[in-house]
Amino acid sequence: MGKQKRRQFSGQFKFKVALEAAKGQRTINEIASAYDVHPNQVSSWKKQLLEEGASVFSRKQAREQQQQAEQEAALYEQIGRLKMELEWLKKKAEPFC
Repeated sequence: MGKQKRRQFSGQFKFKVALEAAKGQRTINEIASAYDVHPNQVSSWKKQLLEEGASVFSRKQAREQQQQAEQEAALYEQIGRLKMELEWLKKKAEPFC
């Protein structure tokens, strides 16, 4: 028996389903069957939408922030190394000045 791979939904799809649920024109069960998702999932996405807005489903923004933080850390590390190297060179150059 092989494991069934979990389905992953795009942020745009989640937003679309949650917005339809928030409008209240159809029941959660009707929406769930129309989009082939579990009613609990629709309720969860609706709750997230109402609490945090559309940005909650965006992974791209979180990924970009993480990449920026990693790049920033690498740059600060390089600055530290260069400062240490400069101080070392200044000490070594004192007798020649």
